[in-house]
Amino acid sequence: MNTESLALDFKSATLYAIRVVLHSADPERLVAALTKRMADAGSFFENEPVVIDASRVEEKIDWKALVAALRSHNLPPIGVVAEGANLKAAREAGLTPVELSTPAARPAPVVDTAPPNDVSTPVPSVPAAAVETAPAPTDTSAPETPAADKPAAASAEPMPAREASSTTSAPAPTQAAPHSSSALVITKPLRSGQRVYARHTDLVVIGMVSQGAEVIADGNVHVYGPLRGKAMAGARGDTSARIFTTHLDAELLAVAGVYRVVEDKLDRTLQNQPALVRLDGDTLRIEALKA
Repeated sequence: MNTESLALDFKSATLYAIRVVLHSADPERLVAALTKRMADAGSFFENEPVVIDASRVEEKIDWKALVAALRSHNLPPIGVVAEGANLKAAREAGLTPVELSTPAARPAPVVDTAPPNDVSTPVPSVPAAAVETAPAPTDTSAPETPAADKPAAASAEPMPAREASSTTSAPAPTQAAPHSSSALVITKPLRSGQRVYARHTDLVVIGMVSQGAEVIADGNVHVYGPLRGKAMAGARGDTSARIFTTHLDAELLAVAGVYRVVEDKLDRTLQNQPALVRLDGDTLRIEALKA
């Protein structure tokens, strides 16, 4: 069939999205929880399409307020999982029901109003793509891909999802994307506001990662210099990934979606010392690296 005269055509596509799991219908609690999660994670979640999972909530949800809150954090809602009256109201608010029958490979943010030790099951978001780097005016990263050229906003960067805890309600994901045999190596310091993402491979930074900078990898993250910004390893759910640094002073550490915001100085055996960050079940472990 000659398709040159067609105004449009249909092609298969895979769209990755993150799932925002609701545990409450209270608009104020939801907005507060969302604001805290986004503040903790910085720009990791920006422009990720989301599916709102309200299957655990029976109370009436203010969908317009929730959608507005998500969009204010650059999280565009593309679908909903809900039942009964909430599903009907979600449809009326312009949300499309979706089926989440297949668990994905990467963790997702959770709007959680439960106590801090309640950790929810993560869901994925980033599709397979080449290793890429983002932002930065003049430095170590490759030019950012224009938005119009991306298959979906979700292809930009991976994100952490759950706060580290010793008490969890579900195991961390074990599925991981295949890694490349070579690592992405950055040989210049990363300044505040810069982000580097190594897709399907390890990331090696030879130099300082400044406060406000972000380093992300589907594999391991190695920083040979002061790590003062945010670091995430195993971005697509690889629970065996690790973070290594010769000088630990980070703002946020994450492995396979389990994250810890470092608000206070660590123990003197770890602060500003060589260290390893890994997962032990669903607990984030920070250990000294000894010569």
